[in-house]
Amino acid sequence: MRPDDLVHQLAQAGLVLVPMILSLTVHEFAHAFTAKKLGDDTAEMMGRLTLNPLAHIDVIGTVLLPIMMLMWGGGFFFGWAKPVPVNPARFSRKTSMRTGMMITAAAGPISNLIMATLMMGLFAAAYHGGWLQGLVTTRDLMSRMVLINISLAVFNMIPVRPLDGQKVVTGLLSGNAALAWERFNMQYGTWLLIGVMVFGGRLMAMPFATVLGGLTTLFSVPMRVLF
Repeated sequence: MRPDDLVHQLAQAGLVLVPMILSLTVHEFAHAFTAKKLGDDTAEMMGRLTLNPLAHIDVIGTVLLPIMMLMWGGGFFFGWAKPVPVNPARFSRKTSMRTGMMITAAAGPISNLIMATLMMGLFAAAYHGGWLQGLVTTRDLMSRMVLINISLAVFNMIPVRPLDGQKVVTGLLSGNAALAWERFNMQYGTWLLIGVMVFGGRLMAMPFATVLGGLTTLFSVPMRVLF
């Protein structure tokens, strides 16, 4: 690989890595904030109730793996931050542990959808105002913030342990069904997660396109402008 090509790839990786770190930070903060509101201050005591990215970065999952996949894998990529510690036994008596875990888990993907919507609004304002041509790097960062936040929301709602979707499904099921679902994920979750890593792009394609299509329609922005 020529030095110029390497520099270009690293620059492109940076344009993805920065919004990804910010998006993962908001995601984990949402978990910690929601748990705190429900009565569990475990994350706060461990310094995770913060928007400081340094508190949430996992060197491998947040930095190294995404860069490697972007530079050599192409197409689908994923990453993760350090999981926020949650102790459901500390939830207030107004909320059951199962419901509290469901709400706390859902807060992460919901925060990413909110981020995607807000950033899409800013992108739309720049697009309709005719400012995008003069803001090339800013345009790329904004578009990637939209795409990455949608991706994180969709990816984390896949109902496979340890993703947020698994806890959300558990919270929606009745007692016996929830217990059976937990046992199933304990037994087969690792294999299912490997399947998600291999076929993640295909699994996410339809819900990703649905959410993105909804936002572009809402703000009257051609989808092609984001890519």
